[in-house]
Amino acid sequence: MEKELVLSENNNKTSAQKENEVPAVPNNTIGQAQKLETLEHQLAEKENKYVYLYAEFENFKKRVQKEKIELLQFGWEKIAYELIIVLDNLERALLHTQDSQLINGLKMVLNQLQNTLEKHGVKALETLHKPFDPNLHEALGTEPSDHTVQTVTKEQMKGYTLHGRLLRPARVILSQGPQSQKTQPIEIAKEKA
Repeated sequence: MEKELVLSENNNKTSAQKENEVPAVPNNTIGQAQKLETLEHQLAEKENKYVYLYAEFENFKKRVQKEKIELLQFGWEKIAYELIIVLDNLERALLHTQDSQLINGLKMVLNQLQNTLEKHGVKALETLHKPFDPNLHEALGTEPSDHTVQTVTKEQMKGYTLHGRLLRPARVILSQGPQSQKTQPIEIAKEKA
């Protein structure tokens, strides 16, 4: 009889009341929902870690590739430096030799060495009549000249770059400017005194 009474009460409720009613959830289902939420949170953390590690690995691959290229370009920097010393000595030998056959032979060897170095990224700096650049030049002194102040007038030793990186600075003499400009202020000072 109690069953019939409960059934009749359920039948008497309106449909709106039935919709608003929250079904009774067993404790076991609440624990599973919390467990599911925890697992979803852990999954999201693992995905973030994966994305972060993947990005780190991609950056590592790019960095290794860049280092590999730099090693190929600049790994022989010490040898290139020693070879430009040989190049300097060949140029000096040409200046101090009188024998025409020896001069022709030295010129051929010099050209071959220059072409080989250029093919591998070694280039001579153009310095004459250019403004002084402390990043590329090493100033050995100054002299009066018709050029503007701080302009390279003489090159004592050529400078070289290896793939755009300075291999050896050029040793140069700089202009003090025209001699008449240097002496003129002194004469005016003497006249006023």
